[in-house]
Amino acid sequence: MTHSNPGETRHASCVAIQAAGIMLSGPSGAGKSDLALRLIDRGATLISDDYVELHDDGNQIRLNAPAKIAGKIEIRSLGIFDCKHVSNIPLRLQVILKSKTERFPLDNQLETIMTMAIPTITINPAEASAPIKVEKALQRLLQETQDD
Repeated sequence: MTHSNPGETRHASCVAIQAAGIMLSGPSGAGKSDLALRLIDRGATLISDDYVELHDDGNQIRLNAPAKIAGKIEIRSLGIFDCKHVSNIPLRLQVILKSKTERFPLDNQLETIMTMAIPTITINPAEASAPIKVEKALQRLLQETQDD
């Protein structure tokens, strides 16, 4: 596989829902792996846990696990587990994990990642509703792109 851009590696966990990549970003201990695990329990598929390789294919950013950790997820206090995973999934949504979030965020939040504007939301991963919020944000994003 050739990439037009050599890419970069980021400290993040990623899952796929409906072939759409979701990158969970935040500092160590923020709850990236935990939220990924809860999303997987709800039907998402692991792309990568802890670190992810991003590659710009010219149209979109593709997400892959570094070979050393492909198909592995850390479950805090239990260890490393094998997990079904997918690769080469387009990044559609970035989720920034913070304990303090805005009640009513600005609409159409975007962050530039490797020269591309990526829709971005900020949520508290400790909330029980966190996985549902991620799914709803992706659902709205996919609906908006269908309507265009």
